[in-house]
Amino acid sequence: MFLDMEEKKFDFNTLIGFSLIGAILLYVMYQNQPTPDQLALEHNTEAAEVEIQTTNDAGLIRPSISIDKADKEGNFKYNLITSAEKENYLVLENNLLGLKIKNVGGILSEVKLKPFVNHDSVPVYLVKDQSSQLNLKFSTTDKRTLNSLDLYFEPSLSKEGNTQILSLKARVSETQYLEYIYTLAADDYMLGFSIQSKGLSEFFDNRQSPEITWDFKAIRQDQSIAFENRYTRLNFQYETDKLNKLSQSGDDDDILKDISWISYRQHFFSSILVPDTNIKTAEVRSYDLVDDVTVDTVFTKKYSTKFPLSYTDGEIRKDLNFYFGPTYAATLKKYDKNLEASIPFGWGIFGWINKSIFSPLYAWLSSFLSYGIAIIVMTIMVKILLSFVQYKQFLSQAKMKILKPELDALREKYKSNKMKAQKETMALQNKAGASPLSGCLPGLLQIPVFYSLFMFFPIAFELRQKPFLWVKDLSSYDTIVDLPFNIPFYGDHISLFPILASIAIFFYMRMTTGQNMAVQPKQEGMPDMAKMMKYMIYFSPLLMLVFFNNYASGLSLYYFVSNLISIAIMLVIKNFIIDEAKVLAKIQVSKAKPKKQNRFQRKMSEIMEQAEKQKAMQERQRK
Repeated sequence: MFLDMEEKKFDFNTLIGFSLIGAILLYVMYQNQPTPDQLALEHNTEAAEVEIQTTNDAGLIRPSISIDKADKEGNFKYNLITSAEKENYLVLENNLLGLKIKNVGGILSEVKLKPFVNHDSVPVYLVKDQSSQLNLKFSTTDKRTLNSLDLYFEPSLSKEGNTQILSLKARVSETQYLEYIYTLAADDYMLGFSIQSKGLSEFFDNRQSPEITWDFKAIRQDQSIAFENRYTRLNFQYETDKLNKLSQSGDDDDILKDISWISYRQHFFSSILVPDTNIKTAEVRSYDLVDDVTVDTVFTKKYSTKFPLSYTDGEIRKDLNFYFGPTYAATLKKYDKNLEASIPFGWGIFGWINKSIFSPLYAWLSSFLSYGIAIIVMTIMVKILLSFVQYKQFLSQAKMKILKPELDALREKYKSNKMKAQKETMALQNKAGASPLSGCLPGLLQIPVFYSLFMFFPIAFELRQKPFLWVKDLSSYDTIVDLPFNIPFYGDHISLFPILASIAIFFYMRMTTGQNMAVQPKQEGMPDMAKMMKYMIYFSPLLMLVFFNNYASGLSLYYFVSNLISIAIMLVIKNFIIDEAKVLAKIQVSKAKPKKQNRFQRKMSEIMEQAEKQKAMQERQRK
C-alpha cells in the first residue's frame, strides 16, 4: 500500500506519515483510558440496568433503569429493581369494563366499554394508548419534586367476593410506600380509586401541598365530528347542588370550589371524577382539538383538572372514584350522586319537561316498540295533546277572514286618519271576539314542547345505533348519497329525512301562512307582514334542509311526522269541525252584546286617543 501506483516504487515519506498518525492515536488512547474508579462505576451501572424483555401473553415491555433515574427518584429508588421485575400492564375487568393499568405511574392506560362499539363497529375505548393520565406531584424533605408518573409501582391483585382489588405500591422500603388502590365490582361502571401513603411523613415536605392533575383526551366515537363535538363538554357540580360547565367551543377554564363531581362528557359516554368527599378547590380547563370538521380526527377535546390535597398526620389519604360508562340517565341515577344532571336535557322548564315527561315516556314506548315507531307514536301523542292549540289558531283565522270585508271598509272610510282606523278596527275585533293575538297566545304554549323535543332527541341514548327503515343510526344523520366534496354548512352527504321534513313544513306553512296573508292588512308605517310571511314559506324549509343535514335523524323523523300530523289536523278542523256560517252567527251575537274592554285594550285606546289629539293639534298649528 506504500507503493506509488504510477511508478510502482516504495514511498518512504508515506510510511513516515502513517507511523506518526499511529503514534498519536496510541498516545490519545493511553491518556483517555478509564481509571479504576471509573471502571468500578461502569460495572455498577451495568449491574443496575434491567434488560428490556417481553411477556408471553401480551408482548409487554419491561422498563430500563439507569443510575440517573435512581438519582431522580431519590428515596423511591428502592422500588426500581423490585417493580421492574413485574409486568408492565395489569388487567381488571368485569362484564362492562376492560381496564389496563400500567405499573409505571400506576395509571389507566386503557378503558374499554365492553357492551358498545363506535360508528366504525370498533369497541368503544374511553382511554387508549394512555390518552388519560393522572399524576400526583409532591415535594420531599431532600428538596425534590416528584411525580407519580415517574415512579414504578409494585402490583398485588386480590379479590373480596365479586370485587377485584389491585394494590400498587411505590416503595421507599418494605414498610414505607405510596399506594394506589383500584377496586372494581362486578357489573359496575364505577371504578374505586384510593391514594394513601404509609410511613412517608418524614419524607414529605408538608410545607407544600401535594397536587393531583388529571389530563384526558376525548376519543371520537360518533359518525359526525361536528355533531359529537357540540355535545362534548366539561361540566361539574359544586356547592352541593349547583351545576355549571365550560364553553362548548374554543378553549375555556375556571376555578371551582366545593366540587361534588367533574364530568368529562362525550356525547354518549362520560368519564366522571366522583370523590368520596368534596374537593375544596380545583382548576379545570377545556381545549377544543377540532380545527376543521371536514378533516378526520382522533380526539375532539382535551380536558384537564388540577387540585391540591392536604396531609393528614403527615400522610396522604384521598378516596376518589371514576365513572366510565354511558351518558344514560337510568344508569347514572343508580349511583345517587346526581350524575344524571351532566346530561344536557335543557335549562329551566325545558329540562324539566325532558326529564319528567319525554325521557320516561320514550323509554316506556321503546320498551315494546321499535325505536323509530316509538318516535312516531310519541309524536302523535304530543300532537293530539296540542291539537287544541291548532284549533284556537284556526278559529282565530276563520274569524278574521269573516271580518275582513268590514275591516277593509273601516280602513277605506278612515284612510286619511290612520289612528282612527286603527281604533275602530280594534273596537270591531273586540266586539266580535276576534283578535290576532287570540291565535298567537295559544301558539306560545307549543314553544316549550318543541324546544324540549329539539333538545331531547339528539341526547337520547336509547337512539344510539338503532336502525329504522333506511337509517342505520337514529342518533346520527342518515345518508342516501355520499358527496365527493364538502358543501359549507351542509356537509359531504345528503340525508333523506331532512328533505322529507323540509317538504312537509313547506306545505304546512303554505297552508297556514297563506291564510294569514289573506287576512293580514298592511299597516301604515309598519313592515309588510304579508311579504315577510311569503319569504318565510321558502326560507324556513331551506334552513331546516341545511341545518338538519348533520343532525340526528331521529329529530328529523320527529319534525317530518309532526308536520304531517299538523297538516292532517288542520284539514280535519277546517273541513269537519269549524263551520264558518256558525262562526259568523256567533260573531253577530257577540257584536250585539255590550262588551267591556280589558285593561290592555283600554290602555291602547287611551294611547290612540292621545295620539289622535296630538295629530289634530299639529294640523291646526300648520294652518
